Amino acid sequence: MCGPFIRNHQYNEIKKQAGNLQHALRTIADRKVLESVRLGAAAKIEELFPDASSHQKQLLEHIVTLETSEDFHKYLRTLEPYILEFPPVTEKQIQKLFPKNKKLKIPNLSELDRRYITYLSWVDISTNKLFMVYPLNGQFVGVEGRYTPTNKRSFCFICHRYEDLALFSAISKKRPAKASADYYKSVGNYLCMHGHECNKNITDISSLESFINTVIG
Repeated sequence: MCGPFIRNHQYNEIKKQAGNLQHALRTIADRKVLESVRLGAAAKIEELFPDASSHQKQLLEHIVTLETSEDFHKYLRTLEPYILEFPPVTEKQIQKLFPKNKKLKIPNLSELDRRYITYLSWVDISTNKLFMVYPLNGQFVGVEGRYTPTNKRSFCFICHRYEDLALFSAISKKRPAKASADYYKSVGNYLCMHGHECNKNITDISSLESFINTVIG
């Protein structure tokens, strides 16, 4: 047996590949094409775990045997115990990430299902600010910025899904060597209005981590 090893964004990608295969089984009659879709889905899942153990590979490879809707549901349920939870974080730790916000409103952490969180975020409506907490290189980092709903749908820069968007603008901590005292640079991007939806959709963390690195310097 092995312990949890699947991160939320990886589980989302597995669900995506399972959905693609399930759709192919319903719509494609050519067995050779179906076999190609099966192998493609298995290969994309394998790429997510380059250091997987033999037992982990065995768990994941079952996707090539699935046929019915119940098979797919069972496959995904079988993987749920192996999902890595978002690292435990306390209110004190979060407050230290945002020291200038003395009246920081933190969500009820006990209500969160940490298995399905890639990044923790919440909006303070009173200040129109979005706060984001993410475990980067083994340490929690915090990013805050202005949160402006756009009343439009397009592609989120984090999860790349077509959703209702808000503009998130944060002040970068990076400063040129000879910058004046009043220098600042705002970094903005469009992201899902609702963080829980984004966490359900995200399949790749590279855009998220690139944005965070740009902000924190």
